Amino acid sequence: MATESQGERLTPNDALALLERADLWDLAARADAACRRLHPEPWRSFAIDRNINFTNVCSCRCLFCAFWRPPGDPEAYVLGEEAVARKIEEAVALGATHILMQGGIHPDLDLGFYEAMLGRIRDRFGVAIHAFSPPEIWALAAREGLPVECVLERLRAAGLGSLPGGGAEILVERVRRIISPHKCAAEQWLAVMRAAQRLGMPTTATMVFGHVETLAERVEHLGRIRGLQDEALAEGRPPFRSFIAWPFQAGRTRLAESGLLGPAWQPTSGIEYLRTLAVARLFLDNVPNVQASWVTMGPKIGQLALAFGASDLGSTMIEENVVAAAGCVHRASPESLRALIRAAGYEPRRRDCYYEIVGG
Repeated sequence: MATESQGERLTPNDALALLERADLWDLAARADAACRRLHPEPWRSFAIDRNINFTNVCSCRCLFCAFWRPPGDPEAYVLGEEAVARKIEEAVALGATHILMQGGIHPDLDLGFYEAMLGRIRDRFGVAIHAFSPPEIWALAAREGLPVECVLERLRAAGLGSLPGGGAEILVERVRRIISPHKCAAEQWLAVMRAAQRLGMPTTATMVFGHVETLAERVEHLGRIRGLQDEALAEGRPPFRSFIAWPFQAGRTRLAESGLLGPAWQPTSGIEYLRTLAVARLFLDNVPNVQASWVTMGPKIGQLALAFGASDLGSTMIEENVVAAAGCVHRASPESLRALIRAAGYEPRRRDCYYEIVGG
């Protein structure tokens, strides 16, 4: 097996072997050493932001998602201008440096809607806009009959600052045909990210695991992220700023009710999450930041992730609706995240969505 201390890159077979049978504490030590090589500074970061889900109407109907509603559903909504503004005002008052905005794939919202929403936020508030996802961009381009690059350019001109990595789930078609058959394909997700990076737009990458994928498919997903990152670095375009992985939350989802998970399925344990996080840190040797997912795993597992390769504790998530719709609700204040970082042996530093340090 290749060893990162020798400067050799882990192969997919190496990563699979680590997922399957590596000693947990040896794996933690290796991942922590890899993180410290990338981040020798005595601090670890966190952010203050709000995730505004401006609509829950979605035509993708993903089995793993409990958040979406069909058009015309009594619980369907599209937030109006003032509702969005109030949410941003509250977030800014709490110290948010950026706003995360995502919605479903709403069949009736055109590019003009998105441009107008971004423009109003840009003109009214001094916050960065970290918004949408590759599936949203791909669907919007298809709706408008425009190239992805054109859609991204227009959104950037309207105020979009960076593109989150949502909608990746597992970038393997066998898995996507089961859990999200109406969402963009893996190659299309990668194509949107490639286009955004070529336009100079900062991006992040994600993974939702612990459902119907095999461990080998989990590694395949990591390989596709690493491959695109290699490509970006070789071409001199902005690479992924970070990688965020979180376990599937089964509550209230059609996937949990479908029987597709199988009788032996169990929710991802803290140990399995930390093992996957550590392998991701070792395998994604070209991604600068790996973020802990306390939102799904709870603050204490999030804190422990700082010893398993994570360099960032994520955001306070003043508001979060998608994971909460599956019944998983954790809350944290800036003070509590700072306390978790200090207790882990680091100094806390507040960052923005570009991973630039903006405070303590």
